[in-house]
Amino acid sequence: MAQINKSDEYFNTLIWTGDGVTRSITGVNFQPDFVWIKKRSGVDNNHVFDVVRGAGNRLLTDSSAAEGVGTNELTAFNSDGFTLSGNGAVNGSGATYVGWNWLGANGTASNTNGSITSTVSANTTSGFSIVSYTGTGSNATVGHGLGTSDIGTIIVKNRDSGTDNWWVFHKSIGATGGLKLNATDSTITASTLWNDTAPTSSVFSIGTGSGLNASGQDLIAYVMAEKKGFSKFGSYTGNGSTDGTFVYTGFKPAWVMVKRTTNLGGWVIYDNKRDSYNVTDLFLYADTSDADVPFTGYDFLSNGFKARTTGGAMNSSGDTFIYMAFAENPLVGTNNIPATAR
Repeated sequence: MAQINKSDEYFNTLIWTGDGVTRSITGVNFQPDFVWIKKRSGVDNNHVFDVVRGAGNRLLTDSSAAEGVGTNELTAFNSDGFTLSGNGAVNGSGATYVGWNWLGANGTASNTNGSITSTVSANTTSGFSIVSYTGTGSNATVGHGLGTSDIGTIIVKNRDSGTDNWWVFHKSIGATGGLKLNATDSTITASTLWNDTAPTSSVFSIGTGSGLNASGQDLIAYVMAEKKGFSKFGSYTGNGSTDGTFVYTGFKPAWVMVKRTTNLGGWVIYDNKRDSYNVTDLFLYADTSDADVPFTGYDFLSNGFKARTTGGAMNSSGDTFIYMAFAENPLVGTNNIPATAR
């Protein structure tokens, strides 16, 4: 199995100040296939773009809105970044932004492993895949192209629907339940989500729910597998203390998203570019349009992260939290970069 020595060749975060005109954002270190942009200095939606749907087409993680087709926002994926218009959601003059970038295959392929044929951009090294398919309304399987059954999370949106939620599979919850990315709800149990069937090395299963499988409608899935030293998906129990729970990931985190599953709670995101020193104190929500929120969160350590807040959304005593984490520096490989706490 190929090993990742430099995490920023597969995932990277950029921050910029908008100038209100068409421009290229560079410094990603690869040609991104999935770009998630959030305005930091003001209220605006979380915008996501990918190579499978096409650069001009956006979805909003904090909304059930249907896909915006041909929007004047992100207009191209480039060899070291992407091109933006002067639209205020992504590049308004004087506003600040963050962009989270993942590498797929820099192209697409047809996948016939499932009962539904899918179009995928899959990177088997980093365990990241973008999957487009058309629903049937009946229990089905969809090929993801990753070649591993160790799937950490799957995030799905019905592109044609303005009322269907984003649905999230997470390995710590399993295939009998799911979460809404655009809402604060706790775990929901329903066979209509993943048909109570765990992903295999070639496919993931979907039930009859319209948010994952509406007949004749187009859907998009972002599939992430766990890769040693690069990505980690798991859960922890909060202790309600500023000397909080430590979560071992096996790498120094670059990006962490956390969600409380046993109670209401938002999808909280911290990264190593908006916050370059411990304790991290700026987070964004995936489920709201809020600007950067100054709030003590976590220490990013050489081998994981540690809660430093009593806050309910991150460390309330006795509650269960799921997380998704991507690496800045792995503890494996031959990159020769010491992974130290910040």
